[in-house]
Amino acid sequence: MSKPKVIVTRRWHPEVEAVLVERFDTQLNDDDHSMSVAELQDALRNADAVLPTVCDKVTAEVLGADNIRAKILGSNGVGFNHIDLEAARAAGLTVTNTPEVLTDCTADLALTLLLAVARRVGEGERHLRSGEWTGWRPTHMMGTSVTGKTLGLIGMGRIARAVAARAAHGFNMKIIFHDPFPPRAEDIAGLNATQCSSPEEVFKQADFVSLHCPGGKDTYHLIGADAFKAMQPGAFLINTARGDVIDEAALVTALENGEIAGAGLDVFEKEPSVNATLMQMENVVLLPHLGSATEETRIAMGMRVVENVEAFFAGDTPRDKLV
Repeated sequence: MSKPKVIVTRRWHPEVEAVLVERFDTQLNDDDHSMSVAELQDALRNADAVLPTVCDKVTAEVLGADNIRAKILGSNGVGFNHIDLEAARAAGLTVTNTPEVLTDCTADLALTLLLAVARRVGEGERHLRSGEWTGWRPTHMMGTSVTGKTLGLIGMGRIARAVAARAAHGFNMKIIFHDPFPPRAEDIAGLNATQCSSPEEVFKQADFVSLHCPGGKDTYHLIGADAFKAMQPGAFLINTARGDVIDEAALVTALENGEIAGAGLDVFEKEPSVNATLMQMENVVLLPHLGSATEETRIAMGMRVVENVEAFFAGDTPRDKLV
């Protein structure tokens, strides 16, 4: 029996690619280039399964290709706003993602950004590397304490709860949150977390606001001019969710006007393009979408895709099926 034909849109961890080559008739993206609309359409026409990542825009245009052969999109990543799910459904495609396996890794990075922006880590390293540091002095590069402060979470899914646990138990932070689909009481037991009735209630109270909501039309520019006006002047914004949740132009204005104290960002509204003004700001820590970027997590994500695709071709329902 012939193996299903699989096309992988970007380079994955070598260990996962080896498994894909062994188990499927696999076509890899050897030079790791970003595939064009035409290339993604060709992949859909020439494979039984296409394995995209969150950087591939699988739009209605892509999914509107004629003579689609593919039956499943096995996406490598927990987010899925890069895929037009309605167009995928109309094209008869099953879509899966990779939840759970990147929870701890992304939560670690959210805390990294929080600490880095509060303690001016990026600015301090640049200062030292430039040769400008002249030695310790009492008023030099003072930051903001984290211990005991209030952390406000927008969204309270797996990653947000992992962040809350680290913040509450590691830094004795007070946890507040808003989620239109709040977690069960047992899921937040031990966090001493207080549910807020609206995002605005979180903005008004939090010293740090960390975003953990999905991207898409419902959360597009959720954090804009009104949100920044509601935040405390000393507050910091952390985003490891999706870039388009923040109106970056409004963020720049808020930072320039002192409406908030700083931001730590791992994702961007138009990535890989980053707002030029943000790039110049010392009170902003910027990372190139590293939320899940550990060896262990990227292997686990890739193997979760393998599991989903194997289940599909075995006639079973993949456990991470979205549509």
